[in-house]
Amino acid sequence: MSKRKIVITQNLKPEYIAKIKKIIPDWDVIAGKDPSIWKEHAKDAEVIAGWRKELADYCLTSGSILQWVQTWSAGVDSLPLEKLQSQNIKVTSANGVHAYPISETIFALMLGLTRKIHTYVKNQQTKTWDHAHLSLEIHEKTIGVIGVGEIGRETARIAKAFGMTVLGVRHSGKPSDFVDEMYRPDQLDQVLPKCDYVVVTLPHTQETHHLFGEQQFTQMKPSAFFINIGRGEIVIEEELISALQEGTIAGAGLDVFETEPLSTESPLWEMENVIITPHTSGATEHYNKRVVENILIPNLETYLTGQTPGINLVNFRKGY
Repeated sequence: MSKRKIVITQNLKPEYIAKIKKIIPDWDVIAGKDPSIWKEHAKDAEVIAGWRKELADYCLTSGSILQWVQTWSAGVDSLPLEKLQSQNIKVTSANGVHAYPISETIFALMLGLTRKIHTYVKNQQTKTWDHAHLSLEIHEKTIGVIGVGEIGRETARIAKAFGMTVLGVRHSGKPSDFVDEMYRPDQLDQVLPKCDYVVVTLPHTQETHHLFGEQQFTQMKPSAFFINIGRGEIVIEEELISALQEGTIAGAGLDVFETEPLSTESPLWEMENVIITPHTSGATEHYNKRVVENILIPNLETYLTGQTPGINLVNFRKGY
């Protein structure tokens, strides 16, 4: 009888491989980013950790024994969710590992725009000594966190250190620590006019697709900053560009875009009131450690008992 098999499409330190093997000593553990390492094993894999689009050719065909996919990312919108659901394959995400690095990026963008750090960096390159009309501060302002999950909660917690009022939006509308007022998505128009900063931490789903456009930017204060670290498809990018050009909003910090990499022709590159990062807000030295120790191994232990892995189990209907 052949061994049960897990394919991990990541380059992991030996210590993490050892921890996984300790949980499943009788399994074959195939790990590595290069497809040549896992390609011949994919069809025989019972568990896949780290989805790659090429895997569909091996794991979503007749003869595949795949039962569970543990993603290496929080977002699952790039996965073939309908096909996975039709084949009754469970999917769990890496949601939660990003709370620290992404919340740090959110505040880096907010503080950079507020204190004009991006402007001063550009001035430094040309040895220009200029005040740049700096006047704003972040303390005691109002932040709207659109999507209060793990990232949103950590963002709200940090906001309290600045004495900020925190307004939250989440699907359930249930209260959360560090959030002063919670709203549902259909109440977004009540939230936006109150905010000095609007921070989008939502996943991309059918419900959130193009959630932000001209109407929403018009509802924001002309002095407000828009931060998006969720997904680019949540925003109608052309209408965001217009809002920035026309002064409908004061500025934006953007880590995600409708098309990535962002086209060199995009006006966003040249805007003085925009800070761009290349979809790196979740990057951290602790990424693999957190996925392995906090999510993969506990889920694997549950799976071995015959139960469905419970950490970050994806709801196919909701898309996250």
